[in-house]
Amino acid sequence: MQNHRGQGQKPRKRVPESHLATAPNQVWTWDITWLTGPVKGLYYRLYLILDLFSRKVVGWEVWETEEAQYTEKLVKKAVMKEEIQGRPLVLHSDNGSPMQAATFLGLLETLGIQSSFSRPRVSNDNPYSEAMFRTLKYRPEYPHKGFESLEDARKWSRQFVNWYNEIHLHSGLNFVTPTQCHNGKYKDVLSKRIGVYETARKRNPERWARGTRDWSAHEQVALNPMREDTQIVSGD
Repeated sequence: MQNHRGQGQKPRKRVPESHLATAPNQVWTWDITWLTGPVKGLYYRLYLILDLFSRKVVGWEVWETEEAQYTEKLVKKAVMKEEIQGRPLVLHSDNGSPMQAATFLGLLETLGIQSSFSRPRVSNDNPYSEAMFRTLKYRPEYPHKGFESLEDARKWSRQFVNWYNEIHLHSGLNFVTPTQCHNGKYKDVLSKRIGVYETARKRNPERWARGTRDWSAHEQVALNPMREDTQIVSGD
């Protein structure tokens, strides 16, 4: 029962869309998460766009419903804020209705943005956005009993995004902030850190059984990197 039967071609797994970012504003990922409201069954929707290379939140909004018009406003606002009109950009998301709306896809085409989607019913094709939401909801100050109002949810989200971008030392970025990575200052920060560690090692060599930690700046980030043994299904 574990083997394929019949004369038809054996089905092959569909591979996820893969993208590589070597600098900020080349690949963005975005998603929507629900924030608990003041009563049971009431939720607010946090729309959030994350830069793949720097992990910086480049756009966010909180609304009461999921609608394509809100998504269009958010993307246009983020593009203008980052001043990247006309530059190549990939926007990756899951397959929700706001992501697949014809008006939204038309806007992306007008802006020259390449749309990218997760595989249907696959939850881990957008891992960076999912990890961001996990960080958000595991913050000690996150109001698990619910937000009192839409404005309360927006206020808290604004504070969280400021902390995440400007203060949070991201482990995936070798402990620099997303803003430092986004504006390029992370290279100087890590270079100075290497010097500090080398100086400390020379002063107290007995504290290091091996070399110091690798504080080199990352050069690229892959979204759903393809394995060498992966076979691409024709037509996907």
